[in-house]
Amino acid sequence: MIKQPPYLKKGDKIALVCPAKKLPKPIDQAIEILKSWGLEVILGDSVYASHHQFAGSDNLRTKDIQRFLDDPSIKAIISGRGGYGTIRIIDDLDFTEFDKNPKWFVGFSDITVLLSHLIAQCHTQCLHAQMPYTFDESTPEALTSLQKALFGEKQTYNYQSTFKNRAGNTTGILIGGNLTLLAMMQGSVSEMDFTNKILFMEDVGEHEYSIDRMLRMLKRAGKLSKLKGLIVGAFNEIAEEKISFGQTADEVIWDIVKEYDYPVCFNFPTGHIENNLCMTLGAEVALNVETNNVQFKYL
Repeated sequence: MIKQPPYLKKGDKIALVCPAKKLPKPIDQAIEILKSWGLEVILGDSVYASHHQFAGSDNLRTKDIQRFLDDPSIKAIISGRGGYGTIRIIDDLDFTEFDKNPKWFVGFSDITVLLSHLIAQCHTQCLHAQMPYTFDESTPEALTSLQKALFGEKQTYNYQSTFKNRAGNTTGILIGGNLTLLAMMQGSVSEMDFTNKILFMEDVGEHEYSIDRMLRMLKRAGKLSKLKGLIVGAFNEIAEEKISFGQTADEVIWDIVKEYDYPVCFNFPTGHIENNLCMTLGAEVALNVETNNVQFKYL
């Protein structure tokens, strides 16, 4: 059973932290947007900290997140940005108090480490969504989807895929995140159970061969054969190679999962893109896929 944290209401306190890389720019605009939703925003010590690439030392970032995990007055924790570094601190965090008072955790990219851990170990829903660092590049739709998710409004996403989907209808529990980090979680205590789940994945700045390698690793580990559905988000900023790999990212993915019979949709609006729609990990969803049309609905 995956727990659902209490939805937010106006006047609630939320905390901003940076579990990984440091912020290269102020996030004042994002803070004002969150305040406009009626929320009281508390800044963690890591938000403007700096230690080489990171938002403060591992110890500082750990203590900062721990403070808010333990504080029952904080109703949501939002990661300022991703980058790299969450895996360095995940094993030093204690979720005992969090388990007693679950709260929403928000982020994407490198924050997939924390999201995966919350599903695997705390059995608690969490949000893969825009972070303050990306608010100023975000579409209004993506920010609204985060707001609605936090405040408990049910949502339906409709879009058209430019890459041919595998049609079908399915329902199930949603899991997923950044492909690189999903692969890195395998064999650890933070590894999600893929069986009978609807998986979504995205990535940025990878070579096609790297995408191919990570997916084949997941396939060999038996993670892709028992899914109920696959949602392929944005695979953008593909790194150029001197010699072409011969397949696009979507073609790589299709080649690896074409033998299965569950619905597969491509070009889903999630990932390192402006229209990064909020995905609630651990929620039950319905996925209706046609050749090019897709409907995704929270149940």
